Formats: sequence, C-alpha cells, structure tokens
Amino acid sequence: MSAFKSDFLRIMSERGFIHQISDESGLDQLFAKETVTAYIGFDPTAPSLHAGGLIQIMMLYWMQQTGHRPVALMGGGTGMVGDPSFKEEARKLLTVETIQSNIDGIKQVFSSYLNFGDGPRDALMVNNAEWLLPLNYLEFLRDVGQHFSVNRMLAFDSVKQRLDREQSLSFLEFNYMILQAYDFVELNKRYDVRLQMGGSDQWGNIINGIDLGHRLGTPQLYALTTPLLTTSSGAKMGKSLGGAIWLNADMLSPYDFWQYWRNTEDADVGRFLKLYTTLPLAEVSRLASLGGSEINEAKKVLATEITALLHGRAAAELAAETARKTFEEGALAETLPSVDVANSTLEAGVGILSLLVTAGLASSNGEARRHVQGGAVRLNDQPVSDERRSVTLQDLSPENVIKVSLGKKKHILVRPA
Repeated sequence: MSAFKSDFLRIMSERGFIHQISDESGLDQLFAKETVTAYIGFDPTAPSLHAGGLIQIMMLYWMQQTGHRPVALMGGGTGMVGDPSFKEEARKLLTVETIQSNIDGIKQVFSSYLNFGDGPRDALMVNNAEWLLPLNYLEFLRDVGQHFSVNRMLAFDSVKQRLDREQSLSFLEFNYMILQAYDFVELNKRYDVRLQMGGSDQWGNIINGIDLGHRLGTPQLYALTTPLLTTSSGAKMGKSLGGAIWLNADMLSPYDFWQYWRNTEDADVGRFLKLYTTLPLAEVSRLASLGGSEINEAKKVLATEITALLHGRAAAELAAETARKTFEEGALAETLPSVDVANSTLEAGVGILSLLVTAGLASSNGEARRHVQGGAVRLNDQPVSDERRSVTLQDLSPENVIKVSLGKKKHILVRPA
C-alpha cells in the first residue's frame, strides 16, 4: 500500500476502495496541493440506483469530506445508447422521458450523501445530455472520432469478452466508448474535472478519456477504479433472492434495506464496514474481530450505520428496533413493512398464494405454492400447510393486522383498507 500524502487517497487506500490509479504520485500531489474536482458517471436505466452503486457514492462522499468537489454525472445522453461494458447483450433503449424520470428518482439518493450548491466544494449533478444531444455528428467525427483506433478499442476486455461469446456488438454501443471519453474532456472544459472514478470494468473507457484529453490539449487527467465487489460466496453486490436492493425508500423500505445488510456473510463484515460506513478504522477492526455469535452485533452496527447514511438515523434505529422486537422478543412490531388489502377482498376471502404475491413475498402463484409446500409460510406465526387456505377478516389479530411471514426473516403486515 502506497503511503499517500493526501487525505482523500489515504482514506481510499486504507478503506479498500482502490483497484487501479493511472498515475499514483501525480494524482496524490494534485490532491495534496489543490481542490480537485472528480466525477463518476451513473446510467439512469432505472428510477433508483441499487446497493451495487453504493461504493461509488461513498467515494464521492469522501471527496467532499476531504475538501474536494464531487460531480455525479447522469448519463442522460449516453443512457440513450447503453453501456456495453461486460454486458452479454445490448441494453433496451430508453425514451428521453423515461431517462429524465429515472434521473429525478436517482437525485433523491445523492442528497443523503452530498451537499449540493454553487460553492467551490459543493457537489454538482450534471447531465451529459447537455452537450451530447446538440452534437453535430459530422463535426464530432472529424474532431473527436479521428483520435480513436478501432484496433485498440477491440483489444479492451469489455469488448473482447463480448466478441468471444459471439454476441453481436452494435455500432451504437461501440460509440459509447467514444462518448464517455468525450464526457471526460467536456467536463474538464466546463468544470475543471481532473479525475474520473468508477468500477474496474470502466478502466478502458476512462483511459480513452485521458488519451483524448491529451490529444485535445487538456491538462493531465487521471483515472481511479474500485475493485468489482462480490460477497464472499460470490453473489453480486446489490442483488438478493428477492431482487435488487434499491436505494430509494419508495422502492425498498428502510427496514428491508437494513435487513439486507444485517444478513451480511461473516467474512464480509470488516470489508463492508470500511467501504460503506464512516466508522473510524479502529472501531471497524474491533467489530470485525468479534467471533461466534458476537459477530451478529457487528452486523447490526453495519446495517444501522449504512441505513442511517441513506435514510437517516431515526429510520435506521426504527428498523433495528423493529427487527429486535420481531426476532428477539417474538412480538408483533407495528413498524414492519405493510400492504393494504381491500376490506371487501378480505371479507370474501383471498387465497394464501395470491396474498403472498400481493405482499411481495413471492413473484408468482407457483413460487408461492413452493414456499407453502416447503413449510416456509406462516400466518400470524402459525405454519400454513394448505396451499388452498383462504385468508379472511377472521384472521385479523387484536392489532387489526394479519402477519404474513416467509421463513424467519421476511414479515409483512396485511392491513384492511
């Protein structure tokens, strides 16, 4: 590990964010002597980012905390093309309206981590549609396209892997690399951006931008990439059996978000505490060294700290308390996630399979049936073995709710509406 002089790179190194840097000493000197502006690009392919993007958001957070200026670049322009990097097939093309709606949703997350404004260290959110949509194609080909070698672009791992699988790579996507490189140069001109950060799969694209900047006369630009993260068992970050771990509260409740991190594998606790929380490293080491059942206390701290950064301390502590009541006391916690079902539906009776789907505990009746047959479903803490079981107003608890459970850790309250 290099002994970095600048606060930002030292923190990045100590907490495990660094995979590659294009020029370590040059970038370290730049951070040590001036306020640096750096950016990370985010594709607005959904109305929310998921937990897989948290490592990038935390880098922008530490940029600002160490006195520098972070830029979150929304790919409103490039999102119309789609990033082919390490994808097995072309992405579905999005309309301008869908992209804008997604950007509006994603903005909500960043305000939890960054302070936006007009000051020299205030964060910026920029949309590359500003300069990409008005581009004159022939001028762009002449001024920018001439600097790109197709031979070199074919040598990038992200492209080679796609071609090796004999998946077609469209000309549309091939342009993505050029557009991303152009973004870096344009951001340097407009906002004095000197560094682009991203996952290790973006290395080739970022280096393209540095080379283009060199040819077009920008100051020296830099690249910093993070390791591609998986859990210890090899699962992709940000995904669970129930689907993506979304960051927007309207797509995943703070309680379910807390639960995702509470279920972290033992071997990942120390690494995730470093990456996703702001706890001092001495405290991280203490928590990571806990053994046996005590590691569960460290997981609760991990879940609460990550949830507090995103959803606020009150929501995080409420999620922790809800989990404690549900799992440790066996009590019915009124703050569990809930779903409303029409009073008339419950009066007539609703099938348990249909209710599991409505509650989001199964994606189909077939999946719900398998859960019942496997003995994983409980109604008001009583096992359900009959897949034809009808749920009615008679099942309401004294608290006027019906508790539907899948396994030991997923609980939804059904409320008559």
